[in-house]
Formats: sequence, structure tokens, C-alpha cells
Amino acid sequence: MRKGPVGSTAGGATLAGERIVAGGSTARVLLAATVRALRGDDCGDLGQVGTLARFTGAPEPVRRAAAVRAAGRLALTPERVAEVDTERVAAWITEQYPDRRWPGVVLGSAHGAAAHLAVALGVPWLPATFEMAVHWPRGTVDRPAAALDHGAALAGRLLAGNPGVHVRQVHCPASRGAAAGVTVSLAVRWRALPGAYVRFLAERLVPGAPVLLLHDARTWPVLDAGRGHSFQVGSPVSGLDPVDFHPDAHALRQVLRSAGGDGTGWAPPDVSCSQAYAEHGVESGFEHGLRTWATRGGHPLHRVLVPQPDVLSAATADLYRHWLRRAGKTGNRLVVECGRLLDPWQVVRAGLVPYWCENATRRRVEGVEWWLAGCEPFSSVDVLPEPPGVRSPALAGLPQWLAVAAFGRRRRALDRGSARGYPVSQVPTRRATEVLRNQPYDLPVPPPLGMAEALAVLRDAGAHLGLLVS
Repeated sequence: MRKGPVGSTAGGATLAGERIVAGGSTARVLLAATVRALRGDDCGDLGQVGTLARFTGAPEPVRRAAAVRAAGRLALTPERVAEVDTERVAAWITEQYPDRRWPGVVLGSAHGAAAHLAVALGVPWLPATFEMAVHWPRGTVDRPAAALDHGAALAGRLLAGNPGVHVRQVHCPASRGAAAGVTVSLAVRWRALPGAYVRFLAERLVPGAPVLLLHDARTWPVLDAGRGHSFQVGSPVSGLDPVDFHPDAHALRQVLRSAGGDGTGWAPPDVSCSQAYAEHGVESGFEHGLRTWATRGGHPLHRVLVPQPDVLSAATADLYRHWLRRAGKTGNRLVVECGRLLDPWQVVRAGLVPYWCENATRRRVEGVEWWLAGCEPFSSVDVLPEPPGVRSPALAGLPQWLAVAAFGRRRRALDRGSARGYPVSQVPTRRATEVLRNQPYDLPVPPPLGMAEALAVLRDAGAHLGLLVS
């Protein structure tokens, strides 16, 4: 990814934008993949093989220690949090895109289908949230109250110089494993449209270009004292339910044991709201600011409310099939991507239909199974299961992934490189590129979809699944 500008705080300290956004976070990977696809490039340079790849067959304590060291190398120190300038982060994001006029834009929650949708429309994608990982000295994975205390202090430093954001702290050993005991995860959500986004929209969109906002509507119990920092134990991304993070839950004991904790001190703080938007939600002020700007500038604003990630994945896959067939292609070859294993440019180069699984949990894999069972069959199905690097009772086993590939009528392929060492290995994003480069060419790429046509297909394909398009 091109190096962005250096952020400056009021005190004169500096911190590069690319240093702030957590490496390997969903939003960062999707941004990089979208930028490359719009330039006509693939993701062959994204992600290196992590150190954990060397410890796939090692005993659990050895792998946990390697995960802790890897998390520490990538995280910010607590002292540097005060140097973060979220406006500069927004500028770094927008400067990734080629300097040209665009026929529209997609903004909002991080979702792999958002990247594919933006590429089909030929427009940029701008996230409404970015993630940060910060060191937690003397932390421990099974003390959520201690995580809250440390995170609240970090959020205070961040908010002192950035009052226009909300900081959602997520303590989730189920999705982060041992890393949850040495770093805190902060999802920074803009509460208003950042200035860099306003400039990008004003200067880089053609007159009257449509704007599309995607909103992840999943909810989760949250503690929010109203000071700009909120806290949640667990996450819908984990594939578990809030009740599974109760001290007496069997699933929690399994998770903590795998992450190196014992659970005896697990005492999560009380929640203040049982149905708040989870970490990937969009702040109401961000949406209001976008709507105000669009109205004043004469840009149609459309909103897609996503109840579950499977819904947008299924609707976008249907959209790609429609798009390919309108261009005279078969639309009968499917690739099932997972997490960071995606490559939008290779998908359009090969004329594939993409379905993105948020992660390797059973719920997400069941989502693609149900969709495949109800749609027109595909002649080939390629599956790229991303190993999460942790163990959890919510994860899908390789037999379930093989069952997805079995929906292919003539070709059924599960990537062996991704499956090797599953679920505790690590696979870089470029693994998806390496696999998809072997697909035959199907050029030329269809001309970009218009926003009106795309919304009509999304509305038709997703209405019965609860996708709200307005």
C-alpha cells in the first residue's frame, strides 16, 4: 500500500497513517484490495507469511508465545496513542486511490462484498471505522475488567486530540486468541464525516455521482458511559452468542483454555445497553453528515442495511452473476473467499462469481451452504478457507468446507495451502492471488455497473434475506 502522509497532533508529534491502522485488520486489507483492483492490479504483494506459520505443529504453549510476540511487534505503544490524528488517517485512506474523477463511491462498514461491489461499480470504498491495536503491559486474556481499565485510559488519550470519533474497545479471546491478553483492540468510528472524506467527495466525484452507504446492523451488549469510549466483551465476529461469554459458559472455558487463561477471574463488567450496534456499525453522526453533504451537493444517497454478513455476500454474488451474464459470460464459476483471502481483480479478470465469508466460523460457512442449496448450480466451486490462527468451538471444520466445494458440478476445489495446518496456521492475502492466478482468463472485463442497476439487483436478491436497500 502506498505510504500515506504523516499525522501531526497539536503537540507537534507525528505518526504515519499506515502505522496507526492495525496491520491485517479487515478494513485495511479491504482498502488495499479495492485500491489495487481499481488500478488493474492483484493482491500478490499483500501479506507476508507470519511467524506463526513456523509453529503450526508446535505444542499449544509454544504457539501462544509466538502469537504474543507477533501481536506485540505490530501494536502501538500506549505512549504513542496521544500522537494519533484521525483526520490524517482519513487523508491517508483517500490518498490510496488514483487521482481521477469517480462515477460514485461506497462507504461504511468493512465487508468483503463491499470491496467486490465497489469494483463492479468502478468506484472507491471508504471505511467508516478503522482498527487499532495497542500494547497492554502485564495484561491477561481472562481479565476483561482490567482490559476495560487499560482501554479507557488509552481512549482518553486518543479522544483528547480527536473529539470527532467514538472508540469501541473489543475484548474477545474467541476471535483474537492469546493476542487479547497482550494488546487491546480499539475500533475507532468517525462520529462525523471527516474533513478528508468531504474533500475527496467534493473534488473527486463527478457531478451528481451517487453515494452508497453500507451499514452492518448487528448488535451486541455494550457498556457505554457516554464519554466517547464503549466496551464490549466478545463480538459477533467470534461466531458465538453473548451468553457464551458468561463466566459459567462451557464455550468460554474452551476459548480461555486455548488462549492461555483459566477463567477463574473472568468477571466482565455490567452492560448499559443490550442491543447496541457492534464494532463494525456506522455512527449516526457519520451517516447524518454524509446525508447532509449529499443533499447539498445534489448527489443521490442510497443506504444498505445489512442484518448479517451472509446476506450481503449472497446478494453481491447474485449481482456478479447478473453482471457477468449481461456481458455474455457464463457466470457459472464460483470462488468462496474467507476473511483476508480475497482478490477482487483476479475475480473480475477470470470472470468469477465471488462469495465472501467473514471468517471460518460455522455460522458463516452455513450461510454459504444455504445460499448454494437455493441458487442455480455452479459448474465449478473453489474454496479458500482462511485459518483463523486460534482454536474455538465456533469454528467450522475442514469437512464443512469440503461440503461447500462439493456443490460444484464439475470442479470441486478446496485450496490445500489454506487447509494445511488449519485452523491454527496463518495464510497471507497473497495466497488467494496465487490460487486465482491459475484460473483461465475471461476477458474483457465487463463495463462497470451503474448504481441504479446494482441497487435493483441487490434489492431483488436480498429482500427475502432481510437486506434493506433504500
